[in-house]
Amino acid sequence: MDFAPSEAQRLLKHSVAEFARTELRPHYARWDRNREFPASVWPLMGQMGLFGLRVPERLGGAELSYLDAGLAIEQVAKGDFNVCYGILNSCFAGDILSRFAEPSLCETWLRPLAVGEKVLSVLLTEPHCGSDAASIRTSAVRDGDHFVINGEKSAITLLMAASAGILFAKTAPEKKAVGVSAFLLPLDTPGLTRTPYDDMGAKGIVRGSLFLDNVRIPAANMIGPENAGFTQVMQTFDYTRALIGLMCLGAAEQTLEETVAYVKVRHAFGQPISKNQGVSFPLAEARSKLEMLRWLCYRTLWLRDQGLPHTAEAAMCKAEGPALCADVIRDCLVLHGHYGYTQDFPVEQRLRDVLGQVIADGTPQIMKMIIGRHMLGREFV
Repeated sequence: MDFAPSEAQRLLKHSVAEFARTELRPHYARWDRNREFPASVWPLMGQMGLFGLRVPERLGGAELSYLDAGLAIEQVAKGDFNVCYGILNSCFAGDILSRFAEPSLCETWLRPLAVGEKVLSVLLTEPHCGSDAASIRTSAVRDGDHFVINGEKSAITLLMAASAGILFAKTAPEKKAVGVSAFLLPLDTPGLTRTPYDDMGAKGIVRGSLFLDNVRIPAANMIGPENAGFTQVMQTFDYTRALIGLMCLGAAEQTLEETVAYVKVRHAFGQPISKNQGVSFPLAEARSKLEMLRWLCYRTLWLRDQGLPHTAEAAMCKAEGPALCADVIRDCLVLHGHYGYTQDFPVEQRLRDVLGQVIADGTPQIMKMIIGRHMLGREFV
């Protein structure tokens, strides 16, 4: 087992870390205060190759490994947690479209996605079902060379800024999970209505709901075989959950670094507060736990690169990672005293932002069910 990064990986981490420090972190608070999608930085991230990490080279991407994508997203999160959602969606789209979509769809959407010219959303969640993706009700009914779509999607990341979405709909309702198909849906198609959310955090990712009223999609926009969408999305979640763990880790680690610097210059009772074990011990515990999370996420992505099973490991990353990182950031907020509760420091914003990932892409309870099934067998959980 070799835990050393390659020279290419070291260069990747260094260049992305520098980009995050100079181009992302200075604007992190402003985009939050203004509830603003960071459109100005999107082309820059495209030039850096951050949206093409999992897009094939033939379509203008970098086609890096899953582990490389994790190394990059961890560093980006140190600058701005929320722009990582663009990387998450592009990895998701890059994998699904390049593997299953018609070449013309890939040319039309993946190439501009990779350079930051287009934004794609994942249109899966519905109001009545979050983690139970097999229970979606949005329907797709064949009508000649089109499908007619009706339904509602909710909690859609980047919806208000997206040019298109990967839509999951029921094409064979009687088949339940195996009756779901995937489509590429341009979001200027007639019959769509977008409604923005007013979230407590992650305001720059402009989430919202999508209503579909007799929306017509060409049959050629189907991604993969009919009734194969559920399998596609579940396989992709197996590694995006590790990416989410590293997103949260990056935000928590940056907060920890800032807190270490703060407690060394903040004085109380004639000495730096870092000299108190009540301050230094929580920081030591946070550092230890984050390091353990990092290597769990790295190993999960390495397993994916090797073509080995990693569903349970991915669920572990998602079950424990966001909650752990939220706890670390909360403890750092406390160590900043009342300043941590103000907007003078980015601690409170990172706490609000990371908390969203405790829920998104599968709650901790669902992740524990997945882990339990792998431990005990599906019939015992």
